[in-house]
Amino acid sequence: MKQKSSRHLNLDVESILMRLLAGEIDIRAAKRMLSALNIERVSNMVKLDTRRAHRIGAPEAILAEGKDPEMIAKAATVMARKSSYALVTRVQKSHLRKVRSSLAKGFELNHNPKARTIVIKRKGYTFPKVGQIGVLAAGTADIPVAEEAAVAAEVMGCEVLKAYDIGIAGIHRLFEPLKCMTKKGVSTLIVVAGMEGALPSVVSSLVNVPVIGVPTSVGYGIGAEGVGALVTMLQTCSPKLAVVNIDNGFGAGIFAALIAKQSRGE
Repeated sequence: MKQKSSRHLNLDVESILMRLLAGEIDIRAAKRMLSALNIERVSNMVKLDTRRAHRIGAPEAILAEGKDPEMIAKAATVMARKSSYALVTRVQKSHLRKVRSSLAKGFELNHNPKARTIVIKRKGYTFPKVGQIGVLAAGTADIPVAEEAAVAAEVMGCEVLKAYDIGIAGIHRLFEPLKCMTKKGVSTLIVVAGMEGALPSVVSSLVNVPVIGVPTSVGYGIGAEGVGALVTMLQTCSPKLAVVNIDNGFGAGIFAALIAKQSRGE
């Protein structure tokens, strides 16, 4: 019997088994779907979705901000063992020290201090390549959020081209890196900006690929810790600019990588 595509996973166990019995999927597809439901319990407070990437195409990240360093280290260790890698975001020095001291044999740790991220992965493990994206930051104060976006996209398998400090106060700085990125065939562009947040709309009006705007909490007075930039981006005249939440570099990086993946038909 001809099988239907299992690309879109049905997460109801009974439905998966019924599809198997009906011959719509084979045993391998059923096992993959069922394994996507697995939750790894690190403690009563921590339950890791280690198969999230198999279910939705994007991995679970461990948010360290405001959390106990020992708990973060345990969660990162379990995630890396189960998935071959773990991404930890919003890391502080105490988290880094604990994760580094808990690093298991056969794993390596990459710390990006600007992005405040840690990536633990098995030695020799490489992320499958899904294409290229570009990351632009309006000012140097926006770089931490831009770097978080870049790390998230790299974990998803993207090659990331970067250009920083190219905001509209000196708009002539934008054109050379933007031309380079479009010539190299990036699938999408992430544009990070604080203050009034105008750069994503400008970029979106110049390129033929989707643009993801990331407002940052950088700016004076009425900017209200990123609200001013967020409102500007939401009020854009450009119809192909999507906007994520304030300082959400991680979300932008994942979204951009999914666009890159889809553009390759994966």
